[in-house]
Amino acid sequence: MKKLFLFVMVSLDGYFEGEDHDLSWHNVDAEFNKYAIKHTSEAGILLFGRKTYELMANYWPSAHAATDDPVVANLMNNTPKIVFSTTLKKAEWNNTRLVREINPDEIIRLKKESSKDLAMYGSNTLAVNMMKFKLIDEFRIMVNPVAIGKGTSLFKGLEEKVPMELIGTKKFKSGNVLLSYRPKL
Repeated sequence: MKKLFLFVMVSLDGYFEGEDHDLSWHNVDAEFNKYAIKHTSEAGILLFGRKTYELMANYWPSAHAATDDPVVANLMNNTPKIVFSTTLKKAEWNNTRLVREINPDEIIRLKKESSKDLAMYGSNTLAVNMMKFKLIDEFRIMVNPVAIGKGTSLFKGLEEKVPMELIGTKKFKSGNVLLSYRPKL
């Protein structure tokens, strides 16, 4: 069975986004892009919540993305995607299916049938809801060397403690540190 991994960038003070969904503090360089290509290539299906989906769908199909980061743009645009939303009317980004609610059995079926892992990028509310069903198998948290002071804290809305086991670390030249965890079940 394949796994569902969450990848999210976070500030030193624990925010995954600044005020008004600001992500300008994300510390991205060539080394990060190489890593992004690797882990996006590992994904057979991308899962998004509405807000992250809208940000991604507005950027990756653009001419700027195709010029600035053609490999990741190709992966993002062509990999099958699921957006979970009760408010979106339709999902127009290439290869995207709109789903109204999380069905744990469906996620487990996708993990069993997929030839590659399932990946979730950002999507804090979706991640918290997936955590309630114990569906996330690996948490890849990229800590950026910046404190932003205000924003939305990582896993905002989580109601229960989720013990984790550290399974890996990777230091980037930029000062980013990737922490990989799996939940202790």
